[in-house]
Amino acid sequence: MLNKEFGTLLNQIRERKPLIHHITNYVTVNDCANITLGIGASPVMADAIDEAADITAISSALVLNMGTLNERTIPSMIAAGKSANAKGIPVVLDPVGAGASKFRNNTAERLMTEVKLSVLRGNISEIRFMVGLGAETRGVDASERDLADTSSAGEVTKSLAQRLRCIVVVSGAVDIVSDGNKTMYIENGHPMLGNLTGTGCMCSSLIGAFCGASKDKLFEATAAAMLCMGVAGELAYKKSGQLGGGSFHVALHDAVSRMDAATLERWGNYHEA
Repeated sequence: MLNKEFGTLLNQIRERKPLIHHITNYVTVNDCANITLGIGASPVMADAIDEAADITAISSALVLNMGTLNERTIPSMIAAGKSANAKGIPVVLDPVGAGASKFRNNTAERLMTEVKLSVLRGNISEIRFMVGLGAETRGVDASERDLADTSSAGEVTKSLAQRLRCIVVVSGAVDIVSDGNKTMYIENGHPMLGNLTGTGCMCSSLIGAFCGASKDKLFEATAAAMLCMGVAGELAYKKSGQLGGGSFHVALHDAVSRMDAATLERWGNYHEA
């Protein structure tokens, strides 16, 4: 069963403690750092052009996040991405807000062109834009129209994975993970995750941690990361969701930090197409 393999991948993070370099957004940077620590990896956030490539070179994975995009950090993202490519280090791109502005659109295109991605993770509106389909966004969130049109989400994910030759993830009520050949649908999670800032960013950090510890199994590692977040969301709601968003936030971090192989095996709910 894949659930057992997912547990093995989780154990590898705790054993190897991979260093995960983030160039991420300042709204969620603290959550990204803490979720990386919680799963057992080590975060570093270095976005200065003077050191971005050097820090990447000693890391196990690189996570690029466009949430608070600015002209200063784009060259750092490119330099870090090229450093990762040269060293065979997995690169995770979170194209936050792609489709919302010309600046973000151009940056997303540039990152896809100049950096070889290992994993691309976004909401359905961002992924629809990246694949070249019409998409609507609400700032950095998926539009209601795109969320409602779920029938083609799997094919959109698979198509972009084939074109970019990387793993593509659409996160939502059902998370979709595809490498262009295999496609997995993960049905864990809770609607309250959508009311907490940064859960998508935290997913990308978890993907970086899993991929950094298991570079030879990127598809399985990516699926395990999304499964981990979904299961953690369910457990957090059971524990503290009724108390409100703040308590849910803390419980989510607790659930990730206490996640183990047995919990993933018990609660994992997914299927492959």
